[in-house]
Amino acid sequence: MLDHKLNLLVVDDDDINLFIIKKIVEKTGFDIDMVARSNGQQAIDYINEAIVQNNPLPKMILIDINMPVMNGWEFIEAYEALAIEHKVDMYILSSSVYENDIEKTKSYKAVKGFISKPLSMERLTELVNAIRF
Repeated sequence: MLDHKLNLLVVDDDDINLFIIKKIVEKTGFDIDMVARSNGQQAIDYINEAIVQNNPLPKMILIDINMPVMNGWEFIEAYEALAIEHKVDMYILSSSVYENDIEKTKSYKAVKGFISKPLSMERLTELVNAIRF
C-alpha cells in the first residue's frame, strides 16, 4: 500500500485515454498526483524542470509509443541519457499489437513492462502496490 504520495507521469497524445486514466486514478483511492504530457519532448521538459527546481520526480511513468514531436521510444532514450539515479517504474502503455514493440520494450533498462490499452483499475492497483518507496 502507498505510504507516500505517488507522482505519476502519463505521456499520451490521446485526450480520451488521458481522461480514462485520470478517472481510474481517482477510483483507486490512492494518493496519486497525476501529471499528463502529450508527447515525449513535453515529458522530458517536465522532468528537466523538476530537476532544476528540485521538485519531486515521477515515481511511475506510463508512456504511449506513437506520439507526435517525440515518440515513446525517443522519450525513453532521452530519459535514460539523463542518467537520473531516482528510481522510476516506467511502463509502455500502448494499443500496439506488434510483437516487435513488446519485444523492444525489453531492450530498455528503464522500462519494467508493456501494458496493452486500455489501462484497467485492477492493473493500475497492481502497479501501485508493487512500488517500493
